[in-house]
Amino acid sequence: MEIEAVAQLIRQGLPGAEVQVSGDGSHFDAVVVSEVFEGLTPIKKQRLVMDTVKSQIASGELHALSIKTLTPAQRAEQGG
Repeated sequence: MEIEAVAQLIRQGLPGAEVQVSGDGSHFDAVVVSEVFEGLTPIKKQRLVMDTVKSQIASGELHALSIKTLTPAQRAEQGG
């Protein structure tokens, strides 16, 4: 898979999210900033993102995705 394809899948599944993806074609890192993460546990945030690429992981098209989730407030606290 290509980086932009992974980012687009996440954006489609989480409308309004800011998504940055890096990777090498099979292993990717994603930083996802969205208001929908407000008040959720870390595992629920991860599941929301993983659900956007579930079929690609099941098919083997996407092998690994490391996810960092932030709310807009958390990103602001980190100086982003």
